[in-house]
Amino acid sequence: MNGIYLSIYLSIYLSIYLSIYLSIYLSIYLSIYLSIYLSIYLSIYLSIYLSIYLSIYLSIYLSIYLSIYLSIYLSIYLSIYLSIYLSIYLSIYLSIYLSIYLSIYLSIYLSIYLSIYLSIYLSIYLSIYLSIYLSIYLSIYLSIYLSIYLSIYLSIYLSIYLSIYLSIYLSIYLSIYLSIYWGYRSDVTAEAIP
Repeated sequence: MNGIYLSIYLSIYLSIYLSIYLSIYLSIYLSIYLSIYLSIYLSIYLSIYLSIYLSIYLSIYLSIYLSIYLSIYLSIYLSIYLSIYLSIYLSIYLSIYLSIYLSIYLSIYLSIYLSIYLSIYLSIYLSIYLSIYLSIYLSIYLSIYLSIYLSIYLSIYLSIYLSIYLSIYLSIYLSIYLSIYWGYRSDVTAEAIP
């Protein structure tokens, strides 16, 4: 009778003890293991994935968008602005400068007729010629140069900046979030066990 009683008692005791011990041990162990594993795995995976994706996407998108936008905008803006500005500025400047310079120079070395003729002719000719030439040259040059320079610069800068920033930010955020989340899960699991 004593042997049967002890065997029944030990079987009941060990089943209850092992069920409680294993449930507590496994809940704590799995919560800690999964929180550490998932935080490290997800932070590394997401940082690599997002850095590659954003670098490729932004480099392609910004290069196409900026090249088209800047080329159109700068060509229109500079052609209009420079044509108006240079025509007015050069006409006034050259007319005043050339009229004074040529009038003095030609009045001394040449006749009064040539001084008057060349001052009027050169002021009109050079103002029109230089305004047209500079407006066309600068609009084409600046549109091509700025579109290429800004597209390359912004694609490289944003790809490097966003890859570094997002990898650091997401790794820190996910590690903190998952550690808090799994810590809370382990507390809830431990409280739910009778």
